[in-house]
Amino acid sequence: MTSIPLVLAGPILRHTHAKGFTVWLVTSEPAPFTLCLDAFETACDKHSVQVGTHAFIHLIMAKPTNGLNAQQVYQYDLIFTQANHQQRWEEEKKPLLYPGQQTFSFSWQPNLTNVLHGSCRKPHHDEPDALCRVDALIAQSVAQHSARPDVLLLTGDQIYCDDVAGPMLQAIQQLSATLGLFGESLTGAVVESSGALLTHPLNYYRRDEILPQIATNTALSKLFFGAKQKPVFTSVNAKNHLITLSEVISMYLLVWSDAVWQCVDIQDRPIPEEFKAQFNRETDIIHRFKETLWQIRRALAHIPVYMIFDDHDVTDDWNLTRGWEQEVYNHPLSKRMVGNALTGYWLCQGWGNQPEKFTDLVKHGSNTFTAEGLQDQDAFIDQLMAFEDWHYTLATSPPIYVMDTRTRRWRSESSLNKPSGLMDWEALCEFQQDIIGQQAVIVVSAAPIYGVKAIEAIQKVFTFFGKALTVDAENWMAHKGTANVILNIFRHYKTPPEFIILSGDVHYSFVYDVRLRFHRNSPHITQFTCSGIKNAFPAGLLGWLERINRALYGHKSPLNVFTRRRNMSVRARPPEGHNSHTLLNSSAIGQLVLKENDTTVICKALCSNGDTVEFPPREDD
Repeated sequence: MTSIPLVLAGPILRHTHAKGFTVWLVTSEPAPFTLCLDAFETACDKHSVQVGTHAFIHLIMAKPTNGLNAQQVYQYDLIFTQANHQQRWEEEKKPLLYPGQQTFSFSWQPNLTNVLHGSCRKPHHDEPDALCRVDALIAQSVAQHSARPDVLLLTGDQIYCDDVAGPMLQAIQQLSATLGLFGESLTGAVVESSGALLTHPLNYYRRDEILPQIATNTALSKLFFGAKQKPVFTSVNAKNHLITLSEVISMYLLVWSDAVWQCVDIQDRPIPEEFKAQFNRETDIIHRFKETLWQIRRALAHIPVYMIFDDHDVTDDWNLTRGWEQEVYNHPLSKRMVGNALTGYWLCQGWGNQPEKFTDLVKHGSNTFTAEGLQDQDAFIDQLMAFEDWHYTLATSPPIYVMDTRTRRWRSESSLNKPSGLMDWEALCEFQQDIIGQQAVIVVSAAPIYGVKAIEAIQKVFTFFGKALTVDAENWMAHKGTANVILNIFRHYKTPPEFIILSGDVHYSFVYDVRLRFHRNSPHITQFTCSGIKNAFPAGLLGWLERINRALYGHKSPLNVFTRRRNMSVRARPPEGHNSHTLLNSSAIGQLVLKENDTTVICKALCSNGDTVEFPPREDD
């Protein structure tokens, strides 16, 4: 173990716009600092939240006097007030700078031509980290003095609260102890406090036994599947589910920063003998994951980054059905776990998207996060859960609308077990008003609006038997109301004629071109799904599902008449140079390339193995 770094994570460049830019970072001391832009100190609004004895989360909104100029490269840096802090920072930041740099840099690109996006980054998945491709692109741009990518959109599952490797859980708890992250009391669990987890026999690989249990008691469930106790949290990998806020905060630090790993020493000594083999296999993968973190940290400091949650940022199947919500939010432990994950999302992701939206939450948070520890935690969680402004729009050209498909759901009135719509009627109306009359728009939806139809059909069968939770039946077509409204938005005569959808979630990549049947002036809809950054679908299974989908729901299949998108022509672009006809199964970052005065949408997957796979438009489209 070595000393605690001054800057634990960051800087990460966040909301960037005509009037200024935002930087997120975490320090181990309440060290006063400011931002400089092009070697001059700039006016800043700075907010800090203490989450531990040696952990302070900062969000700094820089407001240069003359704002920012489009396409200009700016240099920025942190300037600490005390000389010893500045000296430490000068050493710590060296690996985060590109060759020839003395400071960090970025450019503001309001006219979008090169957009990066991706989702689903699981540290213990045995694939390289595709975020390294972002670092390589920026390094090339810096070296060649050429335009770098405009923006990076992280579209869900930036962390996995519900699916945690044993060695990662050990690292989380060691880091929490080293930084003195604030503990909390727990109600409804087999332990009374967060500190008691450390020595509890259920701590590793048996946390599913800590989680609340419920009885499946519907008639269909008893008849077809048998009634039995099952966890409220439905993730099949809940053996190491994160529980406390300190664990969630530590997870963010460990997946975004190389610096904090020097505070960690992974050993299998405290692991029960029956799990040691699994622990050691996972340790090898985690070691490979942390080796490239310096590149990820460097990249995130040099490009505007925007984020939105999906389920694993909180827990699998988050708000999937009305029944799920009733079970989870009526139990003190499960509600606290969801609240802790959402608190972590606000502090480490959501806050930086558009800081001005969170003024009231920051005020309330000052009563919860104190130097003495967490106060009135449940009251703050209630405020977070009532918050309905997680979505946001970026004033770019074309504008980017980032959907919240998790907290404003269209709940089924007919059954507790039917999937909720991803957005309710009011949220969809707000979305329509924001995009109506635009010439073009980029919409970010965590889940694809147009999914692989064969997979959706399987999900529908399970939903019929009341088992939506079994197959993760989360797609836009699963709820009749939501499906009809979103499809009607596309059919509206004032819908933007150029419509691009960016999505993830599914752990494979594909591109669909969608046109309205029987419409003379159909909008050009391109959906580019790219997932995951460090995750993939079981290869053999995906191959079978793709073949079934082409056989049953191909472009000219009569079965399309029986689907909700019967009035739309949905055509897949084949990935170039791959055997697959439609689906690419590889960890990747999506690259969307737009050209001025050209409606052609170029979609590329920047794979973690170094390949670049393009999805060229069909010549007959």
